[in-house]
Amino acid sequence: MKKHISLSPKQFWITAALLLSFSSLTIFLFTFRQDEKRFSNITGRLFVNEMSGNTLNMHYSLAFPENFGIYEYDPVLPGYSAKGAKNGLIVTENTLAALESIHTENLSDSDAYLHTLLTRSLTNSLELGGFTYYQNPLSPSSGMQSQLPILLAEYRFRSKRDVEDYLALLDQTDEYFASLLVYEQEKAAAGLGVPASCLRQVRKECDTIVTEKDLESGTHFLQTTFRDRLQILCDRGELTLEEARKYLVENDRLLKTVLLPAYVSLGDGLLLLEDESIPLAGLAALPEGRSYYEALLASETGSGRSVEEIQELLAKRFSETYNELLQLVTENPEAVNGYNAGTKISFPYTNASQMLADLQERMAEDFPAIPGEAAAVSVKPVDRNLENYCAPAFYLTAPLDDTSQNVIYINQLKTPSGPELYTTLAHEGYPGHLYQTVYNNRSFMSGRERPVRSLLWYGGYLEGWALYVEFTSYDYASELLTEQGLAQDALYIQIEKYNRSLQLCLFSMLDIMIHYDNASFDQVSQVLQGFGITDEDTIQSIYTYIVLEPCNYLKYYLGYLEIQSLRETAHRLWGPEYSDYRFNSFLLDAGPSDFVSLNELLEKWELPEDPAVLPET
Repeated sequence: MKKHISLSPKQFWITAALLLSFSSLTIFLFTFRQDEKRFSNITGRLFVNEMSGNTLNMHYSLAFPENFGIYEYDPVLPGYSAKGAKNGLIVTENTLAALESIHTENLSDSDAYLHTLLTRSLTNSLELGGFTYYQNPLSPSSGMQSQLPILLAEYRFRSKRDVEDYLALLDQTDEYFASLLVYEQEKAAAGLGVPASCLRQVRKECDTIVTEKDLESGTHFLQTTFRDRLQILCDRGELTLEEARKYLVENDRLLKTVLLPAYVSLGDGLLLLEDESIPLAGLAALPEGRSYYEALLASETGSGRSVEEIQELLAKRFSETYNELLQLVTENPEAVNGYNAGTKISFPYTNASQMLADLQERMAEDFPAIPGEAAAVSVKPVDRNLENYCAPAFYLTAPLDDTSQNVIYINQLKTPSGPELYTTLAHEGYPGHLYQTVYNNRSFMSGRERPVRSLLWYGGYLEGWALYVEFTSYDYASELLTEQGLAQDALYIQIEKYNRSLQLCLFSMLDIMIHYDNASFDQVSQVLQGFGITDEDTIQSIYTYIVLEPCNYLKYYLGYLEIQSLRETAHRLWGPEYSDYRFNSFLLDAGPSDFVSLNELLEKWELPEDPAVLPET
């Protein structure tokens, strides 16, 4: 016989309230976990698909893909196709729709921030995707015809699988370049063709980057660097000599029968597209050029400002910098006389290792230490066969999961010296790209950040940071020279710092004039002549570069100005608790982001401890 339990009205309502609270809590936890789980699934699938679909990107992003759930994949070097571009937009739309259905209040702080970054990044990608034929993948100065061989030459071999992946990618280079030619053909048919002078320059590169003579003599950099990388595996016991010989034969075969014909076909195809009637002009001259430029500007710089706001910001900065320089030379007339006379600075350090050591010592007070063990850094010369195609110095970004070995390459053909090398190493090394990359990668790995974040590229943050610390290194160099009793040389460094800033600011303003205001060559020439640049070849070179590389100078200089703006905001928010150490910690801990998101994050940032102001014990 069941016992009947009777509840008083009061007991009933208390019990009902408890049941209702429990039910609400259960629903809340279920919803919370559902949103968290769905976000994890979306980002995980997006990351694996992106990595598996582009082996070259995956190799430079991950040292050990299996640690990220990528066990089986086919080596892929994805090329262009109209259908592929359309499918890519559909995937982006679907991903955005999935992200929009997630309640960000149910995510952790780091996931909520990542959700914001992903949404804004994908929205911008979708907008750019609407301008199908406005890109320039075969730019004479930075196109894939010159960049792909460098990426292949620097493709690190950690295992036998890496060698086989590399050869499989090399075997696809003909299809890859053929797809780029198709893109250029479709672009021309759409009335958006490239000027003949630019195509001729690209054809010249196609004729010289890979030649039959070099391949037959065995001296091409894709042969010499391949041998060097195989040797490392042999020395470690990863390969036998017999295996290495087979790989060498296969590499030579692919270079001669796949890559060389690919360059020949690309050059021949571009020849047929040459049209002397197409003018060399900015994006504003194209039907939807201004709209594309606005989307590109947001993507490349990460700035949320309008073009008009950016113009005002640049003009203000130019005026401020000019006045600061004017005050310096007015107070030190003897310094400007020596600077104008080309007096050589007596810099105390002559080699890169000394300079990097000095930079690391001087930055310690203003920048947080890299998490974990010290990152090994070596400075190597660029292979002589690569010198014509490389910058004076560069740091090849370390994979997310392997920052133990880092290399800065110095191009001996274009090697800067003295203070120029010092500031270049600051830009590429410490506290520049190398330091920032290692710091972020290690922080992300230890903090269990979702790896999909590594797919998000923020040129304004990355190059803005590198320029921000480069300007700081001018001050370090001045300190060093002053310590050596070279006060006059220290002033030269400051003058050079102001000149560098004025030049980058001017070129950034010209970028907007050309691509948004549709300024002609003659108008740009008048501006440059007004600033003392009168050589016709120099003017033509500046104009051509900006036309072909829209937003490139702004990526650096506007990125730097956005960081300076964040710095001013931090001063206002933190007041007397502000320090450069704390601000730099904020930027590094936040990680690569767009500046709209960084500004929002800064408003609620909790101050990290600042060792520089801890009380003495």
